[in-house]
Formats: sequence, C-alpha cells, structure tokens
Amino acid sequence: MVIFLTGSTGLLGSRIASALVAQGHSVISCARHAPSNASDARNGPLRRFVRLDLAYVRDQATLMPLLKGVDVVVNAAGIFSDRTGHDFVRLHADAPILLFNAAARAGVRRIVQISALGADEHAASAYHLTKRSADDALRALPVSSLIVQPSLIFSPEGPSTKFFTSWSTLPVVPLPGRGVQRVQPVHIDDVVELVTKGVLTTHVSAAASETVMAVGPESMTMRRYLSVLARLANAAPPTFLPMPIWLVALAANIGQRLPGAFISVDALAMLERGNTAPDDGMRRWLGRPPVALSQLPSMPRSFGIEAKLGWLVPLLIGAVAVVWIWTAIVSAWLYPQAASLELLARVGAPPAIRLFLLYAAAGCDLLLGASSLFWPARLGPRTRPWHCQIALIVFYSLLITWRLPEFWLHPYGPLSKNLPMLAALVLLAHIDRTDST
Repeated sequence: MVIFLTGSTGLLGSRIASALVAQGHSVISCARHAPSNASDARNGPLRRFVRLDLAYVRDQATLMPLLKGVDVVVNAAGIFSDRTGHDFVRLHADAPILLFNAAARAGVRRIVQISALGADEHAASAYHLTKRSADDALRALPVSSLIVQPSLIFSPEGPSTKFFTSWSTLPVVPLPGRGVQRVQPVHIDDVVELVTKGVLTTHVSAAASETVMAVGPESMTMRRYLSVLARLANAAPPTFLPMPIWLVALAANIGQRLPGAFISVDALAMLERGNTAPDDGMRRWLGRPPVALSQLPSMPRSFGIEAKLGWLVPLLIGAVAVVWIWTAIVSAWLYPQAASLELLARVGAPPAIRLFLLYAAAGCDLLLGASSLFWPARLGPRTRPWHCQIALIVFYSLLITWRLPEFWLHPYGPLSKNLPMLAALVLLAHIDRTDST
C-alpha cells in the first residue's frame, strides 16, 4: 500500500511514518524541511521524502502529480500557535481542503485526517475552527475517511509534554484558577496505533466518514495531570499555588509573543472549556482500553532531569544576564569613577584611554548580558555568546592575576567567584551545542 503523509517530520507524523514502514507499506513523507536522516539508507526503499510546504499550496494542480498511485492520504500537518494571524487558516483549513479534493480526484481510496478534540459545533478558538473547517469539507467528499481528534497527547519526547512536565517540577507550581480544568490525555502510542489501523481499513464504503475522539481512559483535572507528570518525572509531589484567572490571562497574552510558547490566550480558553470525551471509539478501534497515564511506571531518570532543566536553564541564563547587566550599570554609573580609573592604571592602561576603556568595558558587559537573553539565529549558533563570555572572563582573570594578584586574597572573592560563573557558562554552551546536534 502507498501512503501519502503530510507533516511527516512532526512528533505524530514521524511516528506514524515509522509505524507504517515497519508494517511494510510505502510512505511518501511530505514536510516543509527534509529531516536530518532523509537520505539515510536505513529508511530503505519504502520511505521517500518530498519537500512540500502546505502554506504555499494554492491549487490542486500542484498536488495531483504527487498523488499518482497513492492508496491512502494521511494529513498530520498542524501548528499550535499562529503568529501571523493567517497560518491556522492556511495550514489547518485551506491547504488540507485542497489536498482532500485533489485526493478524491486522483482516486485515492481513503483519507485520514488528524484533527483536534474540540473541533466541533462548540468550537470558538481559531485553532479549533480551522480544524473543523477541514473536517467538515472531508466529510462532504465521496471518499472513505477517518477523522482522528486527539486530546492532549502524552509523549516523553513531545514539546507539550516536556512543557507541562517542566511546569509540574517547579518548586512552586502555579495553577490557572484552582486547576479544576479537565483534560483527558492520550498516550502517543495509542494515537499512532489508531491512525495506522485507520489507514489500513480501506474496505469501508467510499462515502463513509467516521470521527474518532482519541482520548485516554481517564478524565482528570489539570491539577491531577500535573501531579501525574511529576510522579512520572520522579519529582516530589507538587506544591500548588492557585493563580487568579485574570493574572493567568495576562501572562498568556505576554507569553504568546515569545518564540516557541505553548501558552496563549486561545490555549487558555481551550483549557478553560475542557478537553474530554468518551473513550468508546478508542476501545473499539484498539480492541482494548487506552493506556492510563496514572498507571504508568516512573520514567527513566533522564526524563525528570530534562524536565527540570526546562526551567533551571532559563533561570541560569537569567542569572548570567543579570550579572553582566548589573556589572555594566555599576561600572558606568554607581562605582566611583576615580576608583575605577585607579584600577585601570594599576593594570597598566595608558592615561589617555582609561576613561574610554572604562565605558567600553561597561558597554561590552551590557551587550553580553543582552545577548544572553536575546540571540538572533542569523548571528550564528547559540553557543557564541557563551564562548565570548568565557573568553572575556578568562582574559580578565589572567590580567588581574598578573597585575593585581592580591585580589585572590580579597575576603569577598572577586576573582574566585569567576570560577562558578565559568562553570555555568560551560554548562550552557554544552547544553546549546547538544540541542543543536
């Protein structure tokens, strides 16, 4: 069987592709960017990558050649945040509808659409409304189809699971309101199994369309879900702090402007609405109950460590930035200028440029602090500001050791405190280098 799969490099899409290939099916994997292993021989002849950005598909003619000989189309493309105000419409509605119509014209026998729980008659958010538009268009076509509407997906490697697990391991865990919003998380393995079984069911009526709500067996409050995640991460039971909803909404409004944010006004509204449904469809398709997250054993220790790093690393970055920025402020405005110039004289700075060196050093410190917080990708790897800071601290330390060795014996340790700062920077450089590979 030949399967055409969009969103093949995403969390769910990549797992679906691997499962189908493992079952001996030929998969045409489509995504905006080729995966790092696109040319890997281990993919074998059963998996072929095609570069396709659905945001720029404007007509069926673009898609028709790609669908030649295809038996099943699976649309797993999707995004969770829309920074332009148009991406949800393009990627969740317009492009999938074009794809579904092209597939019907090409004689594809079955279409599987990955939608979202809540994309129904009560949908209010742009996320749900655009998903619903594609679902409704697919139901109207004379082609066999399965619409899978997943709830919150639990996956140890998934960004949303990492986000919520990091949240659950905070020393004090803030809750939206009292944390009574209801969710029904579903294990990613169950969703993948449901989709692959749905792909292989091509014998149903050509006009039949079924919608399955992909949920786990347990409806739980957000408070309970965070407690389950903390246990899976081998962390202490959370200490919860209820937060007024208006304050959470304000934080969501700010957070949605940050890159890669999972919190937004729409996300909060969807959480407040609730995300639950009966699991009878899952039981029927899987032939068993879905996996209950509360019954899972604790995850490997690395899962908990990574979860805690989710908030420890930003905390460390913030501390490093504050050190540089505060040093710049003290050097330029708060510390007596005469004393600073005297220190520069003792390290051998020429009289004519001492004042320039003082403010140049303060400006450099300010720049390093800012670069710790904001580093544009166009300037190169994220490790560069850490390497620059390491080099500067080593230079300062060697110069002061040479010209002012008594600073090593100072009771406040102005030089010895450089050692933990260097350790923190080495750690940040290592983490960013690992994340980029």
